[in-house]
Amino acid sequence: MSRSREGWASRVGLVLAMAGNAVGLGNFLRFPAQAAQNGGGAFLVPYLVSFVLMGIPLLWVEWAMGRYGGQFGHHSAPGILDRMGRYRWLKYVGVFGLFTNVTVAAYYCYIESWTLAYVWHSIVGTFRRVEPTTFFPRYLGQHADSLFAVPPEAAFFFFVTLALNVWILSRGLAKGIEVAAKIGMPLLVLFGIVLVVRGLTVHVGDPGVVQSPLAGLNFVWKPDLSGLAQPKVWLAAAGQIFFTLSAGMGTIHCYAAYVRKNQDVALNAASAGWMNEFVEVVLGGSLLIPIATAYLGLSAVQGATSGGSGFSLGFLALPTLFNNWGWFAPLAGAMWFGLLFFAGITSSLAMGQPILAYLEDELGVRRARAALTFGFVTALLGFFCVWLYPGGAFDEFDYWSGTFSLVVFALLESIVFAFVFGMERGWEEITRGADIAVPRVFRFVIQWVTPAFLLAVFVGSLVQPAAGDWGAAFRSLFSGGGWPLDAGSVLGKVLHRGDATAWFGPDGRATPKLVKDVSRLLLCGVFLACSALVAWTWRRKAREAR
Repeated sequence: MSRSREGWASRVGLVLAMAGNAVGLGNFLRFPAQAAQNGGGAFLVPYLVSFVLMGIPLLWVEWAMGRYGGQFGHHSAPGILDRMGRYRWLKYVGVFGLFTNVTVAAYYCYIESWTLAYVWHSIVGTFRRVEPTTFFPRYLGQHADSLFAVPPEAAFFFFVTLALNVWILSRGLAKGIEVAAKIGMPLLVLFGIVLVVRGLTVHVGDPGVVQSPLAGLNFVWKPDLSGLAQPKVWLAAAGQIFFTLSAGMGTIHCYAAYVRKNQDVALNAASAGWMNEFVEVVLGGSLLIPIATAYLGLSAVQGATSGGSGFSLGFLALPTLFNNWGWFAPLAGAMWFGLLFFAGITSSLAMGQPILAYLEDELGVRRARAALTFGFVTALLGFFCVWLYPGGAFDEFDYWSGTFSLVVFALLESIVFAFVFGMERGWEEITRGADIAVPRVFRFVIQWVTPAFLLAVFVGSLVQPAAGDWGAAFRSLFSGGGWPLDAGSVLGKVLHRGDATAWFGPDGRATPKLVKDVSRLLLCGVFLACSALVAWTWRRKAREAR
């Protein structure tokens, strides 16, 4: 085993890199829509409860696990989990830390490349001439009845974005990832503040303004206390906390594995977590929806966010709305998509590092070659998402790798930490060298409340009822009507609930159902390949030890 000599150059760089790992596109596109659709200001109650009972504890658990595994020369999840106990199966729990990162990076780099392309098109004034609603489908190669596409411009920006990730990763932890975080995170915050100030100071009477942006701010944050009694609101809040902190991916473990044995993890973890919350709640909640409301009107914005995502506003509406800002329009577009790009690349770099760490530590591969290997595998999987984007491959990767897999890994690792590694050792690992006094109540929370919280999220996603109405679902069950599964639940997706089509239509042409199932088979194949790689690696190490 090759023991890496890499490390963080500064504490500031470590915290910024960890925050950059967490801060992503969802902070600006997903959070405001989730808040608006789930009680507005009242959403902060379950949101902050989830952050305290699940978010912060998970951050401490993953930081502590990472630092512990790093003492033995392991900087990726399989090796780190293997050191948490004497059970041989522990390293296979860590397989999620390889599978999730390589498959999420595949489609995430594609989204990231859209933001880079939009920076360019904002600067050159494309959206003054072409409506984004026309530009975006053409950019992705979508057309009527299309399942396959090889859009040249989208593919070009995807490979450019991936090449940039590979180059930064090849430079190492301190000279690559840390430098990128020190540049990207301050610029992201600066761009966000500039756009928030400009967006909230427009008035009715300014060119294109039809309503005060404060109406949009009110839409996001007006409290609806009735939502606190709805399980779906709490599930949405827990899901958003989970989604935004990048927990359950293996990236936090990896970054923390380069922290020295007695270096603080408690304050570092909390600092990175609260920085992410500032970006999400303060900037994310004050940017997209208020600006869109000012120019489109509240009713249009409500319709656009009804699905719990601000994606259409961010990519299809804002580029045109910025045209009302005169000479500042190109800069505003570049800032908006620039901050999304920085949010994206700091996250995708975090996904690449665990793969490189595994290749370096466990297989002795040199960093430059490891970076190229990551780039090659990600390019293959990413091109699958590019090619089959119209057919739904992208969405399948996003759900199974970027959502469900995270919940499963986090649930398993919380159980391992509390009951296999042991809470006594775990608490000592969290508090050793801590620069803050960690309240002892969190020992109980980490051992019992956090796993229970994660189990509730897991079960909730598994059997989520139609329309998220749990009361109606239980009434239906007890009255003999069965459980009305939502088509978006895990079981609903597996069973293709609501999708009666076959793989091929009457005309013999493939259907989206075929693309979905092929995508799922590919993801299963990648997971099995990662598992086989881990098994082979440990057998090889056992032979070498003899």
